[in-house]
Parts: sequence; C-alpha cells; structure tokens
Amino acid sequence: MTVGVLALTACGVGGDSGGGSSDKKLTWASTGGQFQEDEKTALQEPFTAKTGTKFTNISPAEQAQVRTMVKAKKTIWDLANMSWIYAGAYCGELFEKLDAPELDRSKFPPGTTGDCFVPTYRYANIFSYNADFYPGAKPTSIKDFFDVKKFPGKRVVYDYPKAGLFEAALVADGVPPDQVYPLDLDRAFKKIDTIKSSLVFAPSYGAIQQMMVDKQASMVLTVTARTIVSAQSGANLVPVWDFNTTDIGVQVIPKGSPHKELAEQMLAFITEPTQAKAYAKLTGTAPARADIDLNTIGYTDKQKEFNAFLPDRGKTIEQDKQWWIANTDALTKRWTSWKVG
Repeated sequence: MTVGVLALTACGVGGDSGGGSSDKKLTWASTGGQFQEDEKTALQEPFTAKTGTKFTNISPAEQAQVRTMVKAKKTIWDLANMSWIYAGAYCGELFEKLDAPELDRSKFPPGTTGDCFVPTYRYANIFSYNADFYPGAKPTSIKDFFDVKKFPGKRVVYDYPKAGLFEAALVADGVPPDQVYPLDLDRAFKKIDTIKSSLVFAPSYGAIQQMMVDKQASMVLTVTARTIVSAQSGANLVPVWDFNTTDIGVQVIPKGSPHKELAEQMLAFITEPTQAKAYAKLTGTAPARADIDLNTIGYTDKQKEFNAFLPDRGKTIEQDKQWWIANTDALTKRWTSWKVG
C-alpha cells in the first residue's frame, strides 16, 4: 500500500468536510480531449476504486470561469487543470491555499511549489525540427532556431509568452542559461524580432500539432506531450537537446470548493508513485517528484526520444515561478502589442 493510500485512510476520505460517504464526489475541470481522458484513466479511476469518489468532468478549465464562480460565491469546481501562474497571482483570493500535511513540499524539486499549488507532473518546452526540410545540415543548437538564413522555414510557437521562446531567445543571444532570470525582455524581444516574419503563432496546442503534421512549418517550440503526439501522428520531428526550459502541470483548487479536503487528498494521491508513473506512461511527461526513477515508468521509444528529463539531454532550466507570476500580465500586453506592431 502506498503512502498516498495510507494518508487517505488516516484522513478518512469518507469524512470529507463536504459530507459523509454519500458525498464522495469531485468536479474536475481540465483541457478536454485525449489529455483529460488520460487523467481519467491514470488518476481518477484508481481514486474511485480506493475511495468510492465519483468525478464530474468538464472542459475547458479557464481562469475567467473561476473568477466568475468565486465572485458570485457559487464555486462548483473542486479541481482545475490550469496554469500555476493564476494560482500564484490570486492565491487565497481565487484559489485555495493547500495546507494538507500529506502535500509535503519537500517531495518536489526546488522552485516548483507555491502556497496554492504543487506540481502534478513535469514537462519541457522542446525545440524540434522536421527532418524532411533539412536533408543536408541539421540544426544542433537553440541558436539555429533563430538562424533563418542557414535554416529557412516557418517556426511554430504557442501564442503565449510563457512557452519557452523568451528564455530560448536570450540563450541564443549569448546569455548563460543559469543567468537567464530575471528575463531581459528588451534583449529577448530584439532577438525574437530577427525571426518575427518566420514565426507562426498557434492559437492552441492542437493547432501546433496539426501544423507540424501538415508540414506548415519546419521547426517548432512546444510542450512535451504535443511534440510526442505530433511525431506519433506522422511529423518527422527530431529534438534538439542543446537548451530547453522545463515546467510543471498542476491541479488547483478554486476558492470555495465544495469539497476542499477531499480535493487535497486527491492531489496527494496523484503525486504518489503508482499514479504518477501511470500518468507519465500515458502522456510521456515526467512525474512531479524527483524520487521516482524514470527507468521504471515504461516509456515507449517515441516518448523517450522527446523526454527532456532523461540523462544527456543538454542544459535545461526550470521556468522561474515567481518571476512569471509577477510579470505575466504586463508581458502578455507587451506581447500582444508587439505581434501587431
């Protein structure tokens, strides 16, 4: 029996603050599609088997909906898969502080937790190229993403500042990876300007996947899971392990959750090795806890090919949580103006 199950038994899941055994239920908001199906399979179903908890799944999970529910004092979501930036920026206001003892923050890598969030999985923003476009010389460093003369072609990025592009621009411009933060935005924008006409700003991760499969671009900078799915769907992608940023996925608890105690128990449960490894195996991401041996997960060869957490994968840095929490709103406004300028 895992520590997570012991904790659930000790805390008495049936004694959740929302009620007794007839009230073992959680409303789970997420991204929809295959990734929410993977959450059901690897995370929710085992919790139901152990505790009898029933889940109501809805999508998409958007911060604006949380704000509306909380302000109206009519919160119906218990857990939401959305950016930790919101949980950090509005901790205690729109999202619950996590204080359950089983959510031991010492289990997680430094810099990956906050008062209102702990990681539930880890991923990377990966630079890859389509080998069909480059039969001769191949990209080998992050500098090549910004070299349209040597490596012409469109570059796809997610239309959101915190997708790895700014850190990549600074490293490509000569900033040592361990000195990237705080981000020198003027310098980063200047570097990104050099390839602006070659950038394609994708409105969703699904759009990125389709663009790469349809060969609408020769390079891409996107998250682990979407890179894997794109490759599995036929895009001839090759990762470049020179420099990449790593980040975390989280489940957060909206303020006023009807079943906060049970939701915290769920968070503890899904970070335990059995569930964490099952989810990682389905998605190709990495477990949140550093004490889980990646060699025990059973990744496919394709998942291993794009896993930034395996040995000998070049330099990676964790995106600075506090910097992004403090600066995302202002940078998003600047980003929007820059795109149309």
